[in-house]
Amino acid sequence: MAKHALHPGPEPFSTDGVMGLAAAEADALRAAEGANELPSQRTRSAWHIAFEVAREPMFLLLVAAGLLYLVTGELGDALMLLGFVFVVMGITVVQERRTEHALEALRDLSSPRALVIRDGVARRIAGREVVRGDWLVLAEGDRVPADGLLRRGSGLCVDESLLTGESVPVRKLPSAEATSLDRPGGEDLPALYSGSLVTAGQGLCEVLAIGGHTEMGRIGAALQSIEGGSTPLQDETAHMVRQLAIAGLLACLLVVVTYGLTRGGTLAVWRDGLLAGIAMAMAILPEEFPVVLTVFLAFGAWRIARSRVLTRRMPAIEALGAATVLCVDKTGTLTENRMVLACVQAGGRELSLRPAPGEWPADCSAVLEAATLASRRDPFDPMERALREAARPGEAGQAGGGGGLARLQAGRLLREYPLAPGLLAMSHAWEAAPGQWLAACKGAPEAVVALCGLDVGAQQQALQAAAALAARGLRVLGVACSGLQGRDLPEAQAGLSLQWLGLVAFEDPLRADVPAAMAECRTAGIRVVMITGDYPATAQCIAAQAGIVALAGEAGSDAMMTGPELAALDDAALAARIDAIRVFARVVPEQKLRIVNALRARGEVVAMTGDGVNDAPALKAAHIGIAMGQRGTDVARESASLVLLDDDFSSIVAAVRLGRRIYDNIRKAVAFILAVHVPIAGLSMIPVFFPGWPLLLLPVHIVFLELIIDPACSLVFEAEGAEEGIMRRPPRDPRSRLFSRDTVVLALVQGCIVLGACLATFIVARDLQGVDAARALAFGCLVVGVVMLIHTNRSATRTAASMLREPNAAVWWVAGGAVLCLALVLGLERVRALFHFAPLAAPDLALALGAGAAGLLLLDAFKLRAAARRGG
Repeated sequence: MAKHALHPGPEPFSTDGVMGLAAAEADALRAAEGANELPSQRTRSAWHIAFEVAREPMFLLLVAAGLLYLVTGELGDALMLLGFVFVVMGITVVQERRTEHALEALRDLSSPRALVIRDGVARRIAGREVVRGDWLVLAEGDRVPADGLLRRGSGLCVDESLLTGESVPVRKLPSAEATSLDRPGGEDLPALYSGSLVTAGQGLCEVLAIGGHTEMGRIGAALQSIEGGSTPLQDETAHMVRQLAIAGLLACLLVVVTYGLTRGGTLAVWRDGLLAGIAMAMAILPEEFPVVLTVFLAFGAWRIARSRVLTRRMPAIEALGAATVLCVDKTGTLTENRMVLACVQAGGRELSLRPAPGEWPADCSAVLEAATLASRRDPFDPMERALREAARPGEAGQAGGGGGLARLQAGRLLREYPLAPGLLAMSHAWEAAPGQWLAACKGAPEAVVALCGLDVGAQQQALQAAAALAARGLRVLGVACSGLQGRDLPEAQAGLSLQWLGLVAFEDPLRADVPAAMAECRTAGIRVVMITGDYPATAQCIAAQAGIVALAGEAGSDAMMTGPELAALDDAALAARIDAIRVFARVVPEQKLRIVNALRARGEVVAMTGDGVNDAPALKAAHIGIAMGQRGTDVARESASLVLLDDDFSSIVAAVRLGRRIYDNIRKAVAFILAVHVPIAGLSMIPVFFPGWPLLLLPVHIVFLELIIDPACSLVFEAEGAEEGIMRRPPRDPRSRLFSRDTVVLALVQGCIVLGACLATFIVARDLQGVDAARALAFGCLVVGVVMLIHTNRSATRTAASMLREPNAAVWWVAGGAVLCLALVLGLERVRALFHFAPLAAPDLALALGAGAAGLLLLDAFKLRAAARRGG
């Protein structure tokens, strides 16, 4: 049977005999059961969130590093780092506070104004004042304020898309006997739900549930129970930071004790040992890691905002780059969430309106004109609005429906024949001329066929044509008309002597940018799964158009699963089949959440798009929730990690590309951080175990190096462009580690090369020029080595020489600043004294700097060899 949705104009509606609740009784119920609003979640204050942030290991590490700077007397560096601590806390608190607004938005949506009958009188009250047992008077355009049962009604149709995802309103039939609510989305049922919108007709509803006991209230409860988890990158970085922090503290103790015991144990020796221990802790403690994560993700949020994507949780940007599955809602995400007239069938031919036809055949023109005349003058129903748009003069329907629209605008409507429970068709009788009238009818194809009295063969032909259109995911209505004169209008539609004209079919069109975005997702190795509350035929058609499945036939029993089928499976059975499913149809909100959880249990990194209230729990449970900004609800936006401000699906692809770029650059920065700390730690620790050696690096030296290292981490690597082919490779394994063996080994080798050059410079210069001059030369070699590490880590495969041709202004600023500062340290006598350096001759300095630069050749050689080994 073809799918259909009919919305007749309302007839006079009576509330006679309905007294409703007494005002005193309503007040008592509200006092006993509470207001009609969602129960408030215990919101977290800004101080509470700040306390949670302050307990994070990375935050504590930043504070510890700042205190270390303070202890060593570097007040400026201490204040700068501690100031950055509060900036980090401020950003995090603001982001976390925004997530607290989700339930507030849901409460606002669920509390519209309501017209209730109290003491036999209809009165308008706030939605939150509705109580169980109230009688609601509903009309076209009203938002239903509570869950209840329709007791009286005339052509009532309701849009439940916020709860079901179904884009077409459903009919509601009154029932005096019903006592309980069905699930949302049912056709010809009496149940009405809070938050749904009346699109046509009138009704009288008895309230059965309010506030948290409504269907929307259950969604609110689900939102409260879902905890947003941390990303794998956050977990791994926090683990590494803790490990290195412990290692740094142990190394600090080892250096202090070793230095004191091997050098006589005097007070001055222990003081120097403590100084060496502090320098060692500063050399090992990786305070750059939290800086890298914060800065990279903050800059990522800024960059993606230029693509009209709002970032609500910054770690989601990086996580999106690792997404392996993208779950998309159909209505409003893949489609435009509006009805358009797709085609007209008449006389055995089909006229497609996409693209718009140049000329209208006469029989198709007659179908559109009659369908327009069977609609309301000022339609609220999406299908009637689509008919009116198609028939608008100057548009595609000018030749076909212009006459019908003109009559609708200027003619006199004599009578409406509304939809009835036993007859799913509606007719309008218009005055054609004095003493003449014209009747136009539209409705369910089987109902209109029956009214026309067609023979068996003609009936089968019409219904088969309707079924074929419905199988393509279209909403189908039959159309008929009649013209009589000199007779009174009949009392029922059956007396109109209707003649069959043909069919009109509607669709919720696919967004124009979706197929190209889907193709990029496939190229990037991201599996796309559509989850919708719509009918299987419609879901199958949209999936084929979007490219989720190559052909509509592929979304069959193996690639598609319906809500009832999903409900029959336990979690283990669902997990066993979910890898093969591309389309889920006729699902309810709880099932969307279950699908996301099943994918997460399979080890997938899940991104979920959506726009309705029904999507909010799944958006929050996914690794990355992506909400539509324009058509989406506040609840969806507040529950999501990312919001597409212009609802452009292709922005998701841009976000994926940016996420992958961010992760690559974080990996480069991590390799640099690990590598650069090797020579710093080595030059701090090695002299401790050789009693005849002086300390090579003091805290002041390490503070100077941090002035190079921090900008390199924060600016140079963040500004690096995407690697070639970044969107032609599959998502990284969710189980892969940022601190992988290859990354750590490469960083250690790089660091050891620089450390070896520095030690060789010191050993040679110490015997020739003395300790302070040798220290200065080793330090100069180290600074050049740090700059070389920056260059070589800009790419995992390309040499530093080739990367010099790649634009990155931050590299030159950092390198130039490092050379300038080194020149000031070595050239200014007072500064040189603070660093415990001796004056240097130009040839000696050139040799030392050359030794640091020479390490670049070894760095590139090792990198190319490692890349070749990975490629082989």
